[in-house]
Amino acid sequence: MIDLKKLSAKVVSGKLSRRDFMVKAAAAGVTVPFATHLLTESAKAATPKKGGHFRMGIGHGSTTDSTNPATWENGYMGNASYAFVNHLAEVNHKGEISPELSESWEASADAATWVFKLRKGVEFHNGKSMTADDVIASFNHHRGDDTTSGAKGVAKQIKDIKADGDSVVFTLEGGNADFPYVVSDYHFAIMPSEDGKLVDSYDVGTGGYSIENFEPGVRTTFKRNPNYFKEGMANFDSVEMLSILDANARQSALITGDIDVMDRVDLKTVDLLARNPAVNIVETTGTLHYTFPMRTDIAPFDNNDVRMALKLAFDRQEIVDKVLFGHGSVGNDHPISTANQFHNGDLPQRGYDPEKAKWHLKQAGMEGLTVSLSAADAAYGGAVDAAVLYKERAAAAGITIDVVREPNDGYWSNVWMKKPWCACYWGGRPTEDWMFSTAYQGGVDWNDTFWSNERFDALLLEARSELDQAKRREMYGEMQTIVSNQGGTVVPMFANYVMGLSNKIAHRDEVQGNWDLDGQKAAERWWFA
Repeated sequence: MIDLKKLSAKVVSGKLSRRDFMVKAAAAGVTVPFATHLLTESAKAATPKKGGHFRMGIGHGSTTDSTNPATWENGYMGNASYAFVNHLAEVNHKGEISPELSESWEASADAATWVFKLRKGVEFHNGKSMTADDVIASFNHHRGDDTTSGAKGVAKQIKDIKADGDSVVFTLEGGNADFPYVVSDYHFAIMPSEDGKLVDSYDVGTGGYSIENFEPGVRTTFKRNPNYFKEGMANFDSVEMLSILDANARQSALITGDIDVMDRVDLKTVDLLARNPAVNIVETTGTLHYTFPMRTDIAPFDNNDVRMALKLAFDRQEIVDKVLFGHGSVGNDHPISTANQFHNGDLPQRGYDPEKAKWHLKQAGMEGLTVSLSAADAAYGGAVDAAVLYKERAAAAGITIDVVREPNDGYWSNVWMKKPWCACYWGGRPTEDWMFSTAYQGGVDWNDTFWSNERFDALLLEARSELDQAKRREMYGEMQTIVSNQGGTVVPMFANYVMGLSNKIAHRDEVQGNWDLDGQKAAERWWFA
């Protein structure tokens, strides 16, 4: 049966011509006047409306959260940051890299020099006009030996930044064809500066909303910026973001109308929730992946045979079926998804093989291995269940895994990158270089396995400046193979983003999967119908 409402929405979004819609409507026995009425109603529904108080229940957040962009490392601060700051470039609502606080950019022939022309007339929430000095200070906040920023590894390639009138010129250590994606990293928020340094309150931006109150790990309230430079965006009068770590509590709040949207729907009950007429389920695919990073600087994870044994000691499809309930796909122990341009589809898929795992343990001289695995649902919904499944399957390889259930609050500051082995999630990145530079390059702050490999690091720099796409594909393919076979991260699965929305919430036909909640920009992009 033809769903004419969905087809009319495609006409509005430009994915279907009006003529083709009318042909399909006629074939379904619909009169011309009624078909025209459907198109008119779809056009109205797709037009953003101003007003209302938007409440978001987010399954992330910690009492250690801060508005300092160098510290942002979870989905709560991702959503909060995109509400009040902007970047030189963004992955827009169509999934394209596009200018945001810049009007345009140009690159040198070797892609080692990039000039970003700044948008004119942009004001911070405190009334200060944005200048090139603010942009330079915002990037320098993540550069240098003293910074502890999560973007330090990505910023490392920037050799120099300087102002040139209304433009900012970046000189890189080597060419990077993907540099516009780099400047869209959520850490590189443009904030006001004084004397070359960011104003240390870190709570002022240029975004669609200004912060009214920030309670780390609890809630943040915002009010609309009346001077926002983006037309048709930031449509709510006010926004309230609530940190609700428990999936059942988020779901109950959505059903009772206490919130308007939730992320990370409990996949065990998503089908039941979808039957509620007041709720719409939105699902997107992208680069989200769930991991079990091992600290390779701590025994026994410093031994690659041990790491390989653990990669072989569980059933990936079982975890996808029982933890994701089919809302995802198996991983292959590297972070590059099929949504990435240079995904290595030729790399053999690793499967459950307890006998081969035993062989690797014998090579390591560690038969009968016992290890601890820390997990909490703060890492991702079902992380503890996944760890228990892992324990059950690893037993056949002679491996004893002690699952340690950690507190949700403080998980990212007390467990991740602290305990030798734990559960983790990564939203992924739009480009291979960005993902690898953030978490796999030797020595970067968010390398959560403390792993390094000379060949990998050399290829990373080489591929970044290579403009021949075929050669880049070969290099990134080899890098995925190195990480899969030698790295310290177990990547069992890629997960879909599954969100629950009140039926009072409207959005464009395109809902992006580069992050949860429409690229973490639901507050900016959505509206009340």
